[in-house]
Amino acid sequence: MSAQSRDAAIVGVYEYPSRDVEGAVNPLQIKAACAAKALADAGLDWKDVDAIYDASESGPMSGLMISEYFGIKPTVMDTTSVGGSSYEFHAAHALRDIRSGKANVALLTYGSTAHSNALAIGAGGRGGGVSPGDNMETFAGQTLVANYAMVAQRHMHEFGTTSEQLAEISVATRFHAMRNPEAVKAMEDLEFMNIRETTVEDVISSRMIADPLHLLDCCMISDGGGAIVIASAEIAASCSKKPVWILGSGESIKYPENGGDITVSAGAQSAPIAFGEAGVKPIEIDVAMIYDSFSITVLTLLEDLGFCGKGEGGPWVSGGKLRFDRPSDGPAINTDGGGLSSNHPGMRGIFLLIEAARQMRGESHSQVEDARLAVAHGNGGMLGARHSAATIILARD
Repeated sequence: MSAQSRDAAIVGVYEYPSRDVEGAVNPLQIKAACAAKALADAGLDWKDVDAIYDASESGPMSGLMISEYFGIKPTVMDTTSVGGSSYEFHAAHALRDIRSGKANVALLTYGSTAHSNALAIGAGGRGGGVSPGDNMETFAGQTLVANYAMVAQRHMHEFGTTSEQLAEISVATRFHAMRNPEAVKAMEDLEFMNIRETTVEDVISSRMIADPLHLLDCCMISDGGGAIVIASAEIAASCSKKPVWILGSGESIKYPENGGDITVSAGAQSAPIAFGEAGVKPIEIDVAMIYDSFSITVLTLLEDLGFCGKGEGGPWVSGGKLRFDRPSDGPAINTDGGGLSSNHPGMRGIFLLIEAARQMRGESHSQVEDARLAVAHGNGGMLGARHSAATIILARD
């Protein structure tokens, strides 16, 4: 590993414990509660925050009024909103703002009541509002999950990938979820049936949602939220917890093009930038927090991040090698249980950073022994169509 610049670090994290709030709180209240806890985790206060990063998920113009709601007066405001990867974008922007001297303490927050509001995230419309492709896609009635199923079908056609191989991803994340009390409680509250570790056979025997994706290939829909505090090296030195350094970041987007390959994500562009800036290689990564809206999302992103070649993901994930207790086999995947078995309130990127930070601190329920490096990779929008990607490389102190 080469020497890295350590200019900014995650110093505070908090994840809202309930995945089913039953209307007791709204997204803004979830954001505020998480922010207060994350600041306390860092040993900081509201008055220390001088930069706010907000994806406006709690309502229109929330970027304008969130500071008032929190009672702070930041000198940096970033309202980048690019779907589930927004929070990796925010972490990248916070790193740049801190490096430039424009900020010292950055606050990232998320809150959602997607489950309580009964949002049809996967089986409903494609979402995202008006786009250049609406006249070619929306009229045909293609749902979001069907879009991902199309990518899975293409991957199978091109590379011989099987449903059993995709199932390995769901099995690994459930293995981790069963060690996370909040994930188990989430499955109970959301009325999952037969809550336990699963097998490949369980996944491929679950009902078909959009061929070839089965029920257990698909993320849950939950309520939830979280917050992250990122600070300069000077501030981090006096915080309560050991800093988790942001070593590198990369951002990219992708959209449908004539002759384009839908099995390649925007991560193929963002990942080399992040790894290059961090001065590390994929083989050095101990923990990979990968956006898991569906099992095919993870398989595709693992390839594009460089853990294996394009088309090699199926064999590469097989045999249980993604588990936290198999450190010599490669990175542990989504050790909190992921969107498949812990939480997915609609935009899951912030939880990737939270669990990656917990791993670097030694605080995970599925702790990878001697974990030193982690990657958090967010995917926003729809794989195979227009989507965003951001890659964040993290290191323990």
